[in-house]
Order: sequence, then C-alpha cells, then structure tokens
Amino acid sequence: MRRTLFVASAMFLCGIVFPRPNFTQEKAASTEPKMTEEDTAKKNPIPPTAESLAEARKMFGYNCAMCHGKTGDGKGDLAADMKLELRDWRDPASLEKLTDGELFWIISNGKGKMPGNGERDKERMRWNYVNLVRSFAKKDAAAADKPKTENPQP
Repeated sequence: MRRTLFVASAMFLCGIVFPRPNFTQEKAASTEPKMTEEDTAKKNPIPPTAESLAEARKMFGYNCAMCHGKTGDGKGDLAADMKLELRDWRDPASLEKLTDGELFWIISNGKGKMPGNGERDKERMRWNYVNLVRSFAKKDAAAADKPKTENPQP
C-alpha cells in the first residue's frame, strides 16, 4: 500500500515540477514561402488556346470552383460557408495589378486559407490556370463592350 501511495505521489509531483509540453502547433512566419522579385517577373510560357483553357476549366471545376465560383466570381459554396471574401476575377480591376508570375506563385504556393497546387498539378497546368483566371475578366469585359441591341417595336 505504501509503495502504491509513494508511486502515485511521485507521479503527481513530477507533473507539477515537470509540466507536460504544450503540443499546440504555433505557426511561425518564417515557414511560409515568400514571393520574390524573380517570381513576380516570370512570364507565362503557355499561350491561351481553346484546348488549354478547356483543360484548365475542367480542373478548375474540380479543384477551385468550390471557393472561387464556377465563373471566377469568388462566390463558391465553400467560400460562403467559411465566410471568405474572395476577388471577383470577372472584374478586370481585380487582376490588373497582378502579374502572371504573381498569379502563378499564388496558385503554386497558396495564399491565406487557400492551399497551393504546386504538389498536385504540373507546372503547365498551373500556367493554364493563370490563363483561365485572366480569361474570366476578358469574357465579361468583351460582353460589356458589345452594344446592346433593342428589339424594335412593331
């Protein structure tokens, strides 16, 4: 009995004197990759073709539309559930200050709560995503520039 009491007391004292380490994971700022000037200056080597945009649109539907919306409006179901405010890529102003290199870096490495696709997609596909994101704004801009025709009344 004394032995049991002694062991229990020793364990109790060890818990007080040597507290258990805190295993909560603290995010260090240095662990996140940083965009460099070289990354920003990269030029897209993949020209936007109908085939490459179709391939990117298909993969975008699987990997990105849940947050960024099917048309790039930033109103995907998951973004709404997480209460995220994402850019509306249909608005050319939302992309005009970003270079292709910056978009490629964000797609590859992620930003905020968005995971990067660098491990999942080949480089060519990530450049195709850049072309697709740019095409969202061009499509709406082209539609806005078209003159609206009115049906003449009989």
